[in-house]
Amino acid sequence: MSSIEVQQFTYRHGDVELAGYMAQPSRYPRGAILIVPTITGPTKQMYDRARWLAALGYSAMVCDIYGKGFVEDMREARTLANELRADAEYYRERFRCALTELRERSKLGNHRIGAIGYGMGGEIVLEMARGGEDIAIVVSFHGLLATPLPAKRGTIKSRILVFQGRADPLVPPKQVRSFQEEMDISGADCHVHIYSGVLHGFTDINSSSRSMDAVKYDASADRQSKAAMLSMFEEVFETNKTPGQYQ
Repeated sequence: MSSIEVQQFTYRHGDVELAGYMAQPSRYPRGAILIVPTITGPTKQMYDRARWLAALGYSAMVCDIYGKGFVEDMREARTLANELRADAEYYRERFRCALTELRERSKLGNHRIGAIGYGMGGEIVLEMARGGEDIAIVVSFHGLLATPLPAKRGTIKSRILVFQGRADPLVPPKQVRSFQEEMDISGADCHVHIYSGVLHGFTDINSSSRSMDAVKYDASADRQSKAAMLSMFEEVFETNKTPGQYQ
């Protein structure tokens, strides 16, 4: 088994300097995965997930959101997020820069790129898919599903996998239905998994310690969503397998 290599570096989006963190096997990655964190930016948990994916054979890069690293104050994070979202195309371009950095730094010998995001990061990876980025798969965990720029027919190139808590007040059922209609109209290959009784932030083990009624960790939803993601990764990245090998 190859060892894991870790890099910390900076990259740029125009005048904004951003911090990147990459973990990857020393050789022969199965694919490259961009990890987009929640509204508060990169955390130790995101770095842990990058190393976890690297141990499974993937190059994994945690990207920055604002150029400020982790933002502890939620009010500040919301202000920064709203400023970034104000220009939808600029918002998407911030993360195109991260994809470029992933492609350049990964040891990947092909173009098998994926992107996964949590909360605001889930919103971001879906925006990249809507924008027609050349990404094999995007995965959204408790992400926001609304958009000012809905996908047009035939625009989306990525397979899409979405995990939502049925009790998430930040993403009510009406928003989920609108998203599914958008995906149907666009012709996207999209799977949506709904977890009954589950709130926002269900993959974050620290959610339950926050004084926010909308967020709560759920061990079962966390475990099941990870398993479903890895199963989809097998289909997307293991191109040498025949269909019968997935049964």
